[in-house]
Amino acid sequence: MMAQIAPRVGDVVGNTRLLLDAMQRAEAAHCDVVVCPELALTGYPPEDLLLRDAFMCEVEQAVAQVVANAGQTVVVFGHPRRCSEGHLYNSATLAACNRSIGCYDKKSLPNYGVFDEQRYFTPGEGVDVFIAHGWRIGIGICEDLWDDEVAEVAATQARDVLINLNASPFHVDKQFEREALMQKRAVRFGVPVIYVNQIGGQDEIVFDGGSHALDASGNLLARAPLFVAADVLVDIAASHGEIVPIGDAMSQIHQALVIGVRDYVLRNGSQQVVLGLSGGIDSALVAALACEALGAEHVLGVLMPSRYSSGHSISDAEALAVNLGMQTITLPIESPRAAVGGLLTDIFAAWGKSEADVTEENVQARIRGLLLMAISNKSGRMLLTTGNKSEMAVGYATLYGDMAGGFAPLKDVYKTQVFALARHINRHHELIPENSISKPPSAELRPDQQDSDSLPDYAVLDDILQLYIELGQDMDSIVQRGYDSALVERVVRMLYLAEYKRRQAPPGVKITQKAFGRDRRYPITHGFREYPAQREDENT
Repeated sequence: MMAQIAPRVGDVVGNTRLLLDAMQRAEAAHCDVVVCPELALTGYPPEDLLLRDAFMCEVEQAVAQVVANAGQTVVVFGHPRRCSEGHLYNSATLAACNRSIGCYDKKSLPNYGVFDEQRYFTPGEGVDVFIAHGWRIGIGICEDLWDDEVAEVAATQARDVLINLNASPFHVDKQFEREALMQKRAVRFGVPVIYVNQIGGQDEIVFDGGSHALDASGNLLARAPLFVAADVLVDIAASHGEIVPIGDAMSQIHQALVIGVRDYVLRNGSQQVVLGLSGGIDSALVAALACEALGAEHVLGVLMPSRYSSGHSISDAEALAVNLGMQTITLPIESPRAAVGGLLTDIFAAWGKSEADVTEENVQARIRGLLLMAISNKSGRMLLTTGNKSEMAVGYATLYGDMAGGFAPLKDVYKTQVFALARHINRHHELIPENSISKPPSAELRPDQQDSDSLPDYAVLDDILQLYIELGQDMDSIVQRGYDSALVERVVRMLYLAEYKRRQAPPGVKITQKAFGRDRRYPITHGFREYPAQREDENT
């Protein structure tokens, strides 16, 4: 049985209960083996919790408890392990009949993207084949099967089945990559392969499950659903199991965002959220995701019109709230905007800077942030921010204004994907008002303002950003695709200059391979620019 469970980082007691419950279900189903994910007892990634003696003592007690409760069904589960020499390993224990059969230590420790295992763990060197119920069970943990060298060494040892424990984070279409690799390994090893992954949100990471089994020829025998806790039974001898279909890219992103919001809010002790509703597509999408994740009764929208707000901003926000069944309140910001402006008028005049510019626009955004944070503080609701990856990439956001909050669901979602997700959510019936999707995006901080006044068309901007960020192409290569060189230079310059803002942004759901913060890490202060002209401009 593949036990696709949802461990919570640091909740050793709760995670132990998840394992024991899975073991009971496997016993009741008369399974030979039940497999749980990598580091199932601690959740993934436990990070510096691993450095606390009290934490590791609790883990060791939990390992002993699981072993003591093992019945006829062999349980394979992941946990950190300390050895007498002081080394720490990422390990998997096999147990049955109230005793340990053996322990495997992960050999290949990833140290890229969201992974930082070399900071904590020592590579294992022991055996990876264990005998249980007459089966020769080969064990690997996540990266061990992605590492060609480790996998080739393991392929030289005889076994009847290969089991791989995983804590594999989601990005779009990651499941196809996993299954392609597992197919390759099954054929190379000449034995069935069992791949077990966890589900759930952990800070910015989402685990999507997708546990699966293949026969010795690489044929798919079973697949668990994505983003759902599940027990999946597979009969290796009979080559039989259930294969759950994989949704398209928008379905995957949609599910990842919902589970990311749900688990971040609930696992941090909140149940209710608040967000600003502008009538635009970003806030509408965040509201729809929050209502799906937490229930509409737990979502509060705040309308904060100013002198620059259009009539449809209010009506679109109100229509959205009706469609979703969520509560709203309205707090006009003209009075506090005027008060702040009055305080600053004489100072700005003394500096010869009386003409309104982005300063006054940011004051409005920060007043809205202040009001939302006040509501969050007083009500105990977590504040969700509504900015997307396109805006965060080029700094089209206001520090301590629309960036203020506890969680940013769209932080890794490009604007063009926001539009596609809104259409996806509306595929059966309209939840997000059509006008919020079709009208030109605007921050509405000055008369007749549109995003296109400050930014390229989002289709163009997103393509340049994805080529540069996700694919790592240089500026010359992007220009060769037909983009104006001055535009590419401008976008890349904005990207680097906005790093200081992104460092102060709240966490958000990772859906790409190059999420800001977790995957893409650049210094705030640095002198590198691809084009000499950029360096000259900034040094003058």
